Amino acid sequence: MPDVVKAAIDLENFGAEGITIHPRPDERHITRADVYALKKVVKTEFNIEGYPSDDFIKMVLEVKPEQVTLVPDAPDAITSNAGWDCITHKELLSPIIKQFKDAGIRVSVFLDAMEEQVDAALACGANRIELYTEDYAKDYSTNKEKAIASYITTAKRAAELGIGVNAGHDLSLENLRYFATEVPHLLEVSIGHAFISDALYYGLNNVVQMYKHQLI
Repeated sequence: MPDVVKAAIDLENFGAEGITIHPRPDERHITRADVYALKKVVKTEFNIEGYPSDDFIKMVLEVKPEQVTLVPDAPDAITSNAGWDCITHKELLSPIIKQFKDAGIRVSVFLDAMEEQVDAALACGANRIELYTEDYAKDYSTNKEKAIASYITTAKRAAELGIGVNAGHDLSLENLRYFATEVPHLLEVSIGHAFISDALYYGLNNVVQMYKHQLI
């Protein structure tokens, strides 16, 4: 308890349109065994996030999720705290992205809201970007227009280049609707901490509906 496989099945039945997991090297929440077990039951979109270590690459190629999201986290990171510098890390990312794409896996890279990084992500071969939204969430309550400005321009640049836009990190019932309304071309959001925190009070089924309502 809790059973992560049953939770994924139930969440999809409740209306969730995708399952995102972030297996870390120390397996402190999602384990490698969970990844393989979830592949057998997830019927919507399966998205695996992580740093592209050799072990991670091997696992993703074996599991073949619909999407892999590459994050620049160090092995000991508690949580994601920055996006890729795709200019500096082009030589690292490009062959890895090609390897995943050749296997039929859509590739998203975790990015700060910076237009030049979208161009660099395209040069690396990425299909999508995932906007790292901690700065937006942090500043939302004091000046939401200023907080979202760079995300709007970055999403517009991605659309110009034909790159899909995802988003995640610290999105919540409080700030999600404004983000989804203002940021153009948004395809999906991944929400973990706030979702589970809300579920402690309202239950998983109710919270799925509450978050989906913010995206209408």
